[in-house]
Amino acid sequence: MQALRDERYYIYSRGLFKIYKVADLEVVALRGLDLEIEQGEIVAIVGASGSGKTTLLNTLAGYDTPSAGQAWVGQRNLLEMKARDAVHYRREEVGFIWQQPSRNLLPYLNAQENVELPLLLLNRSRSERQSRSTELLELVGLGDRLKHRPEMLSGGEQQRVAIAVSLANKPPLLLADEPTGELDTQTASDILEVFKDVNQEYGTTIVMVTHDLDVIREIPRVVTIKDGKTSLELVHIPSFRKGEDDVSREFVLVDGSGRLQIPQEYLNQLNIRQRVYVEFQDNKVVVWPEDHSYE
Repeated sequence: MQALRDERYYIYSRGLFKIYKVADLEVVALRGLDLEIEQGEIVAIVGASGSGKTTLLNTLAGYDTPSAGQAWVGQRNLLEMKARDAVHYRREEVGFIWQQPSRNLLPYLNAQENVELPLLLLNRSRSERQSRSTELLELVGLGDRLKHRPEMLSGGEQQRVAIAVSLANKPPLLLADEPTGELDTQTASDILEVFKDVNQEYGTTIVMVTHDLDVIREIPRVVTIKDGKTSLELVHIPSFRKGEDDVSREFVLVDGSGRLQIPQEYLNQLNIRQRVYVEFQDNKVVVWPEDHSYE
């Protein structure tokens, strides 16, 4: 039976599992993860080391095959995608940026040649390759660095070229794994502005994994992954009134089975362990500790 997706979302997952086998052990990296992202959104994925955020990114990129559940990107069912389909998907529909700028670029090619390479693999004409690469390098602020090889560019400039490379094939989805992790604060801010420009210019959906607090404050929507599941969501609501600050609201996420992850500090304060009372009172769902005493 064909799994159904929610067509309101460009990225849609339900009960997503990813299990790795290491020697005789099974490592569960994603544990029933739910996620919805609309087309054209910019979303940051955060979480502690080992929480599953990079596994999620690799799954969306088609590098990892999900073990169970649902995972859709556009019309692509990632669980049913064959190896050949995955190659076409990564080549034509996804741009990917690694944390290390040098990993994104070939050192013996200049900036323009690096951007042209994905188009060469797609058999685009020379004039189309040159026009597209020039357009993208100008978009990321490197119109005067076309003939510079990576060794002649700063880390921030290399990352800008990497962004241009990832956009060469006009992908609807751009994925970035810690794109500002090795950059100083000002350069990281500049790179974030480039992402915003790309989003506005092309309507590209952007999903990035990050630990950078300055980046997190600027992203409209931030999803936290804990123990292989989405647990919290921070939404920045811009204020259009002069003199008023933007508003940020943090939500606890409820998955497709009605489960939610109560923040650990609340569990500690209320001494909640394995069992709780759940009641519906005055249009609210109230959670009581197991040892709560009633008057």
